[in-house]
Amino acid sequence: MSADGEARSHWFDDDAGPVVRPYAMTRGRTRHAAQHRLDLIAVVVAEPHTDDPDTDASLSPEHVDIVDLCRRAPQSVAELAAELNLPIGVVRVLVGDLVDSGLVHVNRPVPPAELPDESVLRDVINGLRAL
Repeated sequence: MSADGEARSHWFDDDAGPVVRPYAMTRGRTRHAAQHRLDLIAVVVAEPHTDDPDTDASLSPEHVDIVDLCRRAPQSVAELAAELNLPIGVVRVLVGDLVDSGLVHVNRPVPPAELPDESVLRDVINGLRAL
């Protein structure tokens, strides 16, 4: 009971407002098929040719927020989680949904093992200077 004698719902927080649990945002899912590609520094980019996500009834408000943020500028998964104040796991599932629906795509960084070795680049530069 609250100070005024009324019963308080456990779904309401005086400071935060209505509470929505993360599993409700993801419909109980903790993983998405594309999640293996969504590390923290993967960059999410909105597709330029898509319709307004506000008109799609299948999208949650969080989906729409992600698309809106990515339309302003490409965002990493970590930046989206911080900006929306959502857990990383929730953002990964939501971004996976958006990839499936064609509203965004993900650019993954090149793994360090696939980057050229610095010594090879120096040899190429030295070879070009020798010409």
